Amino acid sequence: MRVARLYLDSPLAPGALLRLPEAQARHAILVLRLARGDPLILFNGDGHDYPGRLVEAERTEVRVRIEACTPAEPTPPLAIHLALGIARGERMDLAIQKSVELGVGRITPLLARRVQVQLTGSRLARRLEHWRGVIIAACEQAGRRRLPVLEPVAELDTWLHEQGQGGWLLDPQGEQALVAMPPPGDRITLLIGPEGGFDAEERELARRHGFIGVRLGPRILRAETAPLAAIAVIQALWGDFGYRPLPVCPGLQRGE
Repeated sequence: MRVARLYLDSPLAPGALLRLPEAQARHAILVLRLARGDPLILFNGDGHDYPGRLVEAERTEVRVRIEACTPAEPTPPLAIHLALGIARGERMDLAIQKSVELGVGRITPLLARRVQVQLTGSRLARRLEHWRGVIIAACEQAGRRRLPVLEPVAELDTWLHEQGQGGWLLDPQGEQALVAMPPPGDRITLLIGPEGGFDAEERELARRHGFIGVRLGPRILRAETAPLAAIAVIQALWGDFGYRPLPVCPGLQRGE
């Protein structure tokens, strides 16, 4: 049975006895249904997993003894930066969640003319915190040991002016098919519009800042589908879809 993983924003080391914060403790007991003696993997984003076991498992008191530290997560052969026009509600959550599962290393939410979400002040702060939670949960599920970077929300024109590297603009009318692009080297920025896409002026602005229009195929994909399809193609052609996992640490079977 697969061993559960939990993110903990604190220093971790073999031999440490840790009391889980309330949110993680409730998740471990009420959602994961863990009991005393069960294995659990903790990670804090430093690149390692920290296998351990529950030595106490009550609703108000969950303690974990860390038993080991795994090798660092390998550096991906291709660092993918997803710059994504903000979509509404669950569509944006899905795009972020699945892009993390697929291996994206950096995410920038963008405000563009067709963005239908109003984000300012405290509402913007809450949404960024929510998206960070989505990223953490996706890393817990996918076995990622480093958290992708979530950049602050930015206006498209400001971001284009500041980022200065260019990349690929996903565009149904793009000049090149994505599968026909040359290898991008060790990093690529993928720019994708919100619901309804970027308008003509925004696409032209992106091209003036070094972005090449690329297309996936004959179909128009939804805002939450397009980044996932593009990232999967990129990972299959130039990324880490051929990666062979490290062996599982011994002694991490449930109930041992």
